[in-house]
Amino acid sequence: METLFKKLGIKPKSKELYQRAVSHSSYVNEHRQKQDYERLEFLGDAVLDLIVADYLYSNMDADEGEMTKLRASYVCENALYEYAMQLELFNYIKVGHGEQSAGGKYRKPILADIFEALIGAIYIDLGYATARKVVLSIVVPYIEDPQITFFSDYKSALQEYVQTNQKSVHYELVEETGPAHNKRFTIHVMIDHLVFGIGTSGSKKEAEQEAAKDALQKLAKSTQEHV
Repeated sequence: METLFKKLGIKPKSKELYQRAVSHSSYVNEHRQKQDYERLEFLGDAVLDLIVADYLYSNMDADEGEMTKLRASYVCENALYEYAMQLELFNYIKVGHGEQSAGGKYRKPILADIFEALIGAIYIDLGYATARKVVLSIVVPYIEDPQITFFSDYKSALQEYVQTNQKSVHYELVEETGPAHNKRFTIHVMIDHLVFGIGTSGSKKEAEQEAAKDALQKLAKSTQEHV
């Protein structure tokens, strides 16, 4: 992983952390190791959110709603996947034989998760300041380039619609299929207790976004039909 460390501009203290950050559950299970990347991913998700939120607050004169949308767009799965591809993380990901055959090293949910796990590892190993420096070096060029957008925050758009029309919205996991290393989640989004959208993806977050997108498309179509 030395090439990756050079690309990130870091000198790790605990290389074991980074090995864990790129180890998928399928690999860990096959090799009877203790931990996969998921705990680091959980931490990295929170660290990434804070760093991007702090940057937006410090550098943009935008209200809370606009900053929330911007932050969501730069930490969504599509954005994380792009960052992971830029770093060529597929060269370092460890997956089991079955996941390898299914192209797991290039699957969007896995690459997005690995990027978050990597940030979590940097935070634990080298501290917040280094994690912040690394994240900003990767994310800020995308923020500053108006040609690049990662909009997939359909949940926020749906929430705005719901608030405008004084309705309630919530997401419900209705199905979970596949082996531990290749889960598929199906989510229903409910508006006033009625199912308005369905989404399926390899992560719960993305399934919720797909469900919200489906609901928005149906609502837009319904509005057009009544015009």
